[in-house]
Amino acid sequence: MSKPIKVMLVDDHAVVRAGYQMLLKNSPDIEVVREADTGEDACRIYTENEIDVVVMDISLPGIGGLEALKRIVSKDNRAKVLVFSMHEDVIFVEQALQAGASGYITKSSAPELLLDAIIKVSNGEKFIDPELAQRLAYEKTRGKDSPLSDLSTREFEIFCMLAEGLNTSEIAKRLSLSYKTVANYSTQIKTKLDVTTVADIARIAIRYNIIRA
Repeated sequence: MSKPIKVMLVDDHAVVRAGYQMLLKNSPDIEVVREADTGEDACRIYTENEIDVVVMDISLPGIGGLEALKRIVSKDNRAKVLVFSMHEDVIFVEQALQAGASGYITKSSAPELLLDAIIKVSNGEKFIDPELAQRLAYEKTRGKDSPLSDLSTREFEIFCMLAEGLNTSEIAKRLSLSYKTVANYSTQIKTKLDVTTVADIARIAIRYNIIRA
């Protein structure tokens, strides 16, 4: 009998992790060996343990899920990270894949889909929620890229934080970057999106369902 897939769950809500634990415990193929509630903890725990698949939300406190994903993959290019998020807009799928994710499913998916995704990702396959994959392919064939597609992973993270109302100092502290670096990113973001104010950024974020009005 093959060994179960060792999974680390990363979500900042303990009750959500407990729900995943109960679901995954019913599968003989999967064993949850570690949990984390921040991006920083996820990076540290990953390097200290044998983890086959990381199941990670991208809305995390601290450095955030996308940055944690990037750091894990940069340290181990064989890392398998499955993003499990409430965000259903294709821009999040694009950004997660760009950061190195092996798969992406939403929290509104059927429970069986999570089990299937973990097994496929552990086998080296890419797995995207079928409905999201269809929408992603449709938008690509129409050539209907969001203006947010031009943002790098780091720029997209900072865009989201600006849209949520964080100022440059707060973003710098959260991401462990200098004030000047974040200010430069902010300028680049505004240039790429052809806007001048944070209010403009918030409007774009609302339009693309990044934040709620």
